[in-house]
Amino acid sequence: MTPASKKSVSKSGTAQADQPAKADKAVKAKSPGTKQAKPKVTPASRQTKATAKSTAASPTKSKAKRAATGKGEGDGKTVKKAEAKAAKGAGIHAEQETLAQKTPPVPASGHNPFRDVMRRHAAPEPATLVVFGVTGDLARRKLLPAIFGLFQGGLLSSAVELLGVGRQEMSSGEFRQFVAEALRESSETDEIEEGSLASFLETLAYRSGDLAGEQVYADIREFCEGRGTSNALFYLSLPPSLFITVSDGLAGQGLHEQTDGWRRLVIEKPFGRDLESARELQARLTRHWQESQIYRIDHYLGKETVQNLLAIRFGNAIFEPLWNRNLIDHVQITAAEDLGLEGRAGYYEEAGVVRDMLQNHLLQLLALTAMEPPAPGSPDALRDEKAKVFQAIGRITPEKADEVAVRGQYAAGTLYGERLSGYQDEEGVAEGSRTATYIAVRLEVDNWRWQGVPFFLRTGKRLPKKVTEIAVVFKRPPLSIFPNVERNVLAFRIQPDEGVSLKLSSKTPGQEMELREVVMDFRYDAFGAPLESPYSRLLLDALTGDASLFPREEEVMESWRIVQGLLDAWEGQGQTERYTSGTWGPDAADELIGEDRRWRRL
Repeated sequence: MTPASKKSVSKSGTAQADQPAKADKAVKAKSPGTKQAKPKVTPASRQTKATAKSTAASPTKSKAKRAATGKGEGDGKTVKKAEAKAAKGAGIHAEQETLAQKTPPVPASGHNPFRDVMRRHAAPEPATLVVFGVTGDLARRKLLPAIFGLFQGGLLSSAVELLGVGRQEMSSGEFRQFVAEALRESSETDEIEEGSLASFLETLAYRSGDLAGEQVYADIREFCEGRGTSNALFYLSLPPSLFITVSDGLAGQGLHEQTDGWRRLVIEKPFGRDLESARELQARLTRHWQESQIYRIDHYLGKETVQNLLAIRFGNAIFEPLWNRNLIDHVQITAAEDLGLEGRAGYYEEAGVVRDMLQNHLLQLLALTAMEPPAPGSPDALRDEKAKVFQAIGRITPEKADEVAVRGQYAAGTLYGERLSGYQDEEGVAEGSRTATYIAVRLEVDNWRWQGVPFFLRTGKRLPKKVTEIAVVFKRPPLSIFPNVERNVLAFRIQPDEGVSLKLSSKTPGQEMELREVVMDFRYDAFGAPLESPYSRLLLDALTGDASLFPREEEVMESWRIVQGLLDAWEGQGQTERYTSGTWGPDAADELIGEDRRWRRL
C-alpha cells in the first residue's frame, strides 16, 4: 500500500473517499494533450527529497513521546502503536540517510556526474581532420560547433588538428578568428569553458585554393606530412557536384593511400540524384577509395533517440515478442519542418522533398524500426540488417506512384501569427515550379515479420511545427469488453523533447468503469545533461573507424531503387497539390492512410 493510500484509509476508513487524491499522487501517467512540467532527476533532487522525508518523520517521534508520558490522548494501545510508528520512522530515516550518502552530490562547480556516464572515454588516434567547405553554412552551424564540443569534452586532444579548406583567401590567424565568431554565433555550440576556446584555436590551420586545380591538394599533402601522422579524415562539406573533383584531387596527391596509416572520406547527402547517378558516383569514387574508406553521413542516425530505438527494441525482452505483424497495426514516421526554403531555393529546386528527406532520412528510420537483431561485435552487422529491409520493400512503379504517395507544395498561409508567402513566391524558385515540398507515402516490408503491415512516411516544409517521430501503432484487442478503445502507441520522439512514450488505456477514478488514454513518458532531459550533437557522435565514429551508423553502398542503392518510380512519375509532370502553410499538408494525405486509421496529432 502506498503512503497516499495509507493516509486515505486512516482518515476516512475507506480508500475510495480519497481516490482522486490518491490518483493525483500515485499515478504518474498523463493524458494526451496535457502538458506537465517534469522535474529533472538529479542527485541533488534525490538528496533534497530524502532530507524532506526524514524531516517529516520527526513529528511522529514527538507524538509517540507524548503518548508514552500520558500527555497525549491515547491509552496503552495507543502508546505501543505510537512507539512502533516512531521506530518505523526512525528506520526509514536511517535508510534515507544511507541513500543520501550513496547519492553523489552535485559539486559547487555545477558538474553533473550523469554527463560522465553519457560520454565515451576512447579518444581517436592522432590524425588530421580536413574539412572542405569550412566557411560554408553547414560548417558554421553544425560541424565547427560539433568539433569544438568534442575537443572541450576531452574526446579530441591536440593530436587531432583541424585543417580548413575553402576558396576564400585568409591566413590561419584570420581563420581562427572566423571560427571563434562562428562558435559564438551558433546555437549548436556548447557553453564555452574558460581557456578551452583558446586551446582549441591553437589546433586550427587553413588553406585556400581552387578545388579544380592541383595546388590546394599539394598544400594539403604537405600539411599532413608535416604533422607526423599519416592518419587523415577528409570531410566534404560541399555541393555534390564537387565530390568527384575533390576525390580525384586527393588521389592525385596519393592522399587516398593507406600505406602508413588510415585515410577516410566523409560525404554529405545526397549521394547522387537518382539510381543511375548514384551508381556512377560510386564507380568514380571506388576508382581510388575502397568502400571501407567511404563514410556517407546521415545526421539523423547520430540522434540520441534514433540510437535509443535499437536499445529499446533489443535491450528489453518485453518488446521483441510484440514487434511483428501479429500485434502491430501500422507504423507512422513523421519528419515535419516549420521552416520554408530559408534561402536554399537553388538546392531545393534541384532536389525536392524525395531526394532531400525521403530517400535518406525517412527510409533509414524505417530500416531501423523494421530490421532484425544484428549480430553483436561487427559494424557491418547493423548495416547488413538494414540492407535486408530495403531489399524487402518493393519498387514503386511510375504507374503506382499516385496510388501509394501524395505530393504537395506549400502555399501562402499563417504560422505562429505571421503571414508567410507560398513556395512559388520564394526568391530563386522558377515560375510555375512543380517541385514538391511535402510527401506522404505508404510502403510495405514484404518479409515474415512485417507482411501486411503498412509503413506510412510523411515529411514536409511549412507544417505547423518542427517534430520528428516514429510511432509504432498496435492493434486493438481482438475481443474488447470496452467500447471505442484506442490503439496502444509506442512513440519515439527524435526531436524536439527527445524521449519515448507509451500510450495505453486506464480506468479513471470513480464508480464507473470508464477508460481514458494515458501516457507513460520518458524524456532525455531527466538525465540533467545536454544531449550530444549528432554531428559530434558521427565525427567521432568516423575518426575511430566505427562505420555502424554510416549507410553502406547497398543501402544507398536500394533506397534509390525504392523511390525511383516517384521521381520518374513526378518530375516535370502532373500537378502538385497545394497546401496552406501552417497546416499538416494536402487533404489527400488523410485519404492515403485510410480505413479507420489517422495521422497522429503531434
